[in-house]
Amino acid sequence: MKNPEAQQDVSVSQGVRMMFYMMKPNETSFQTPEEVPDYVKKATPFFISFMLLELVISWVCKGKPLSRVDDVLTSLSAGILSRLPSLFFRSIEVTSYIYIWENYRFFSLPWDSPWTWYLTFLGVDFAYYWFHRMAHEVNIIWAGHQVHHSSEDYNLSTALRQSVLQIYTSWIEPSASHMGVPHMCQIFYSPMALFIPPSVYAVHLQFNLLYQFWIHTEIINNLGPLELILNTPSHHRVHHGKNRYCIDKNYGGTLIIWDRIFGTFEAEKERVIYGLTHPINTFDPLRVQFHHLFYIWTTFWATPGFFHKFSVIFKGPGWGPGKPRLGLSEEIPEVTGKEVLFSSSASQLLKIYTVVQFAVMLAFYEETFSNTAALSQVTLLLRVLFIILTLTSIGFLLDQRPKAAIMETLRCLVILMLYRFGHIKPLVPALSFVFENYTAIIYTDTEKLNCYGMRVNLQHEDSRVWIFIPNSRPHVPTHI
Repeated sequence: MKNPEAQQDVSVSQGVRMMFYMMKPNETSFQTPEEVPDYVKKATPFFISFMLLELVISWVCKGKPLSRVDDVLTSLSAGILSRLPSLFFRSIEVTSYIYIWENYRFFSLPWDSPWTWYLTFLGVDFAYYWFHRMAHEVNIIWAGHQVHHSSEDYNLSTALRQSVLQIYTSWIEPSASHMGVPHMCQIFYSPMALFIPPSVYAVHLQFNLLYQFWIHTEIINNLGPLELILNTPSHHRVHHGKNRYCIDKNYGGTLIIWDRIFGTFEAEKERVIYGLTHPINTFDPLRVQFHHLFYIWTTFWATPGFFHKFSVIFKGPGWGPGKPRLGLSEEIPEVTGKEVLFSSSASQLLKIYTVVQFAVMLAFYEETFSNTAALSQVTLLLRVLFIILTLTSIGFLLDQRPKAAIMETLRCLVILMLYRFGHIKPLVPALSFVFENYTAIIYTDTEKLNCYGMRVNLQHEDSRVWIFIPNSRPHVPTHI
């Protein structure tokens, strides 16, 4: 048995190799699930490094970045929202997989055998293919998965655009979150629990996820013979396309052989246009997450007949009365190649402001996850609500929503209130005095975000806190 403490550190070499599923069995074999490192959490610096590398390469080779600030912030916001539920389920340790293993397994394969390791690699990828396919072919599960497909760009940040709903729309129990792995539909993975140890399964569930990060890029074209076996950037670009030839194709996680076997493979042909077939045109993270669920709700009540209502939920997203289970391909909007990407009309200064606020929130988010055990449930809940408020406010600013300035002002006031009652603290203790005299400046456009010019005077013990939102015309300050 290996010492759990010895498994906590991942070297740079191991970190790079785990992103490409190139770790060796003798490096990643553990007797118990508790010994399995949180590889996904340890991959965070590699996520950032790879995204920066992609930015540099695209700038050098194409003269411009492949990503847009508004789209990247929305993708990262979705990733953050998808992880927030795990803050409240960290005490749950027994998954349905472990339950089946402990009570119903037929026999036990050796946890330290390379044969067990490679068999689990195939089993997890095979199960992922069917789970992923179901996420596209069952409307209620698509309500969660569509978040990942909502970006009109295709870059490494797109890989982090995940759904907060998928753990609830996939018959998932909120366990295994302590391992930092995604919650997958246990109906496909559970059969492996009859003979494959949970520790081996936990390793491959993470590696299968990590492998799919690097294939979200346009800077890698064709990988030659590897295209026959592996899921590659070219194959996955097809999966993210809204061209008719791309719809419901290439579901594989690490291997593309399952798509070739089951008839869902499609090679990359003409230029792929990314995003949903019916664009949602928003950077509001909550609308990105929940818009399709609202669509199902309204369609459910508008559709007559019990069986038709049932079909709205459990048949494909394109289904309607009198149509095939997955809908009609001719109803998918034709791609012309002249599509205009939805972009924020916010000024560059306002975009810089949103990036700075997002970076501060991200540091606060990481600090919250690092100190979860030391925080009360009330503090944890308030912090989560503040994170959601911050992400929503950023989305409002990028969308140039009429209430954006009011929401951002409210967010700044919430910061002060949370600090006043001890639920947050400055990330740098030396800045406590500055924080008490905190000044937030929001830059607004005179027609879209300029309607509100106000100065809020709050009395905080012996110090005064000023929040000022300027507009282009003079006004009489209002004291509150």
